[in-house]
Amino acid sequence: MANELRPCPCDIGDKLDYGGRGQEVRIEHIKAYVSKPSAGTDKAVIVIHDIFGWQLPNTRYMVDLLAANGYTAICGDFFVGQEPWKPSNDWGIFDDWLKTRSANKIDREVAVILKYLSEQCGAKRIGVVGFCWGGSAVQHLMLKNPLLKAGVSLYGVIRFFDDGASLLNPTFFIFAENDHVIPLEQVTALEQKLKQNCKVDYKVKIFPGQTHGFVHRKREDINPKDKPYIEEGRMDMINWLNKYV
Repeated sequence: MANELRPCPCDIGDKLDYGGRGQEVRIEHIKAYVSKPSAGTDKAVIVIHDIFGWQLPNTRYMVDLLAANGYTAICGDFFVGQEPWKPSNDWGIFDDWLKTRSANKIDREVAVILKYLSEQCGAKRIGVVGFCWGGSAVQHLMLKNPLLKAGVSLYGVIRFFDDGASLLNPTFFIFAENDHVIPLEQVTALEQKLKQNCKVDYKVKIFPGQTHGFVHRKREDINPKDKPYIEEGRMDMINWLNKYV
């Protein structure tokens, strides 16, 4: 596990210098970043951000990447106006900060975004992806919300799987071998629970040599050894959505 001063390793990685090609909108009580493909589509993806919030350039890059692959993609402010974590914050207060931002308390916001995608964007099939904190949120949603046709959970802490937990729709779990917050024995335990209970398609994949956040928080241009894994993780995400959404 991470040490006491750094209970989450989300500060590892690179912050992109990226402005985005989508637009900010307000949907009922939340703000969101929306990006649309060049051609019309009835498929959409909800993107759930990490602890650094909905405005992080890295997350917006992922939203735009999904739009470039044919989806209406949207990332809402799932902290609902609360401040995201900042790298300059005192990591000693992280646990208290996290208690007010629970990854399984986003159902209202997801319902608002689902309605928006359906009524305003013409979406008929909707998937969800999430990174870190958002990866845990995806796990919660794929156990609870049948409207989401597929999910991709990227290095989300495993919180919501009890012995009888069963996924409602196909879900892909991406982990990093050297993620100190998600020990590999927890991943093995998750696989055993899925094998025993799951009646839908799922996949668990561990990327060798990688650290927490590698798919969206590492720049492939300055991490040449990691580049194949970064690109593979992103392609895995897209291919899973293409198969099931």
